[in-house]
Amino acid sequence: MAGNDLANIQIYQKKRRWNVGVVLFGIIFIYLVITVLIYVTGRRVSVYEVREGSILKDTAYKGIVLREEEVVVSEAEGYINYFAMEGSKVGKKTDVYTLSPNKLDIDTMEMGTEETSAEAGDAELTAETKASILQKTQSFSDSFQPEQYSDVYALKNSVMDVVQTNFAQSRQAKLESLLANGTEGLDVYAAQSDGIIVYTIDGYEDLTLDKVTEDIIAKTDYESMDLTNDMKVYAGDPVYKLITSDIWTVAVELDNAMAKEVADKEYIKVRFSKDNETTWAEFALYNTADSNLGFFTFDHSMIRYATERFLDIELILEDETGLKIPKSAVTKKEFYTIPQDYLTRGGNSNETGVMVQGKRNSVVFEPVTVYYRDIGTDMVYIDMNLLKEGTVLLKPDSGDTCTLKEKDSLSGVYNINKGYAVFRPVNILCESDEYYIISNGNDYGLSNYDHIALDCDTVRDNDIVF
Repeated sequence: MAGNDLANIQIYQKKRRWNVGVVLFGIIFIYLVITVLIYVTGRRVSVYEVREGSILKDTAYKGIVLREEEVVVSEAEGYINYFAMEGSKVGKKTDVYTLSPNKLDIDTMEMGTEETSAEAGDAELTAETKASILQKTQSFSDSFQPEQYSDVYALKNSVMDVVQTNFAQSRQAKLESLLANGTEGLDVYAAQSDGIIVYTIDGYEDLTLDKVTEDIIAKTDYESMDLTNDMKVYAGDPVYKLITSDIWTVAVELDNAMAKEVADKEYIKVRFSKDNETTWAEFALYNTADSNLGFFTFDHSMIRYATERFLDIELILEDETGLKIPKSAVTKKEFYTIPQDYLTRGGNSNETGVMVQGKRNSVVFEPVTVYYRDIGTDMVYIDMNLLKEGTVLLKPDSGDTCTLKEKDSLSGVYNINKGYAVFRPVNILCESDEYYIISNGNDYGLSNYDHIALDCDTVRDNDIVF
């Protein structure tokens, strides 16, 4: 009996029950897998922080200086000594030089009982001159910046001018003493006209614009002669020259690319490498069969460079400061343009929008986003996605209407300050190979420290980026 009872036992399958935890884990796992796949295969948005910056585009050239110059020749034979310092301005009948039958040992002569200096060419510096040099050196030391090393040359030129002025004044005092003592055979000659005096002759005094060539600019076979104290001259020999006009020109040779870039310019900003001074020049371009010659004409600062026949200059074609953004961030977007007078405020809100003519002459308020306002034309740019082309707009408090059809495009970037992409127009001032400089302070544009998409192709309007 016992065996038969065991044979009748039946086995039942267990009911499967859903485990909620496993289901939730599966859903989360699938979500994570999809998220990782989207991240790996999707386009990632790189962020760029907008900062203030500048772009300076300049090109250096060596040019020849052309001026109105008059060479003055000696009226007699003798040894020459000069009153006036080179590069100074002299008036008509101002004493310029003396001639004597014999050399004058001016540098070793004594003034009364006081020795001025021992060695030729080494005039003793006066207390006033030393104080002037010390003041210039101290001022330079207080304001010197390592990145502006060129200021060292400006200091050198300034100190040299002070020393040369001291030397010239010393010689002039000694010459006047000799004249007062009635030194035999010492004759004085005055300037015949006003001008800036120079003691270098190079044969280019009569050079005109139409005679300038690339060989002249390149200093091919260039020679000059310095006119110095105690030099023996004969009647008819050049003794100095006068620059008689404040108008002067620097001629340079330009390559074809640069000539094309500046062909339509009337004025160009120029920096002189000698002293780092910057100014504007009137510009003219002359094309010949063999070269392109650029002429930069000035009406001031002649005396600063009176002793220079050749000058190194830099053409500053772009020098802008503003917000610096990468070119890869800039794109173009098209907008509807409507007169600003058609904008209004919503009835119960402060939203900006337009009045749209609906069915059966009804009027509906539609909010719009204004991206830019052109002050010159008084037109505003609105998003094309909110209204259809051909929509009739009504001017508030007027019977005038406007059909939505005029379009224009703006250059801009995608601002992502709030975690999603918003188009912002930019006004480009200048550019380099990789960056733009854009204007700051526009109500619809960017501000310093804004964050934008580095590559405009990786984002679209209203995309959530983080």
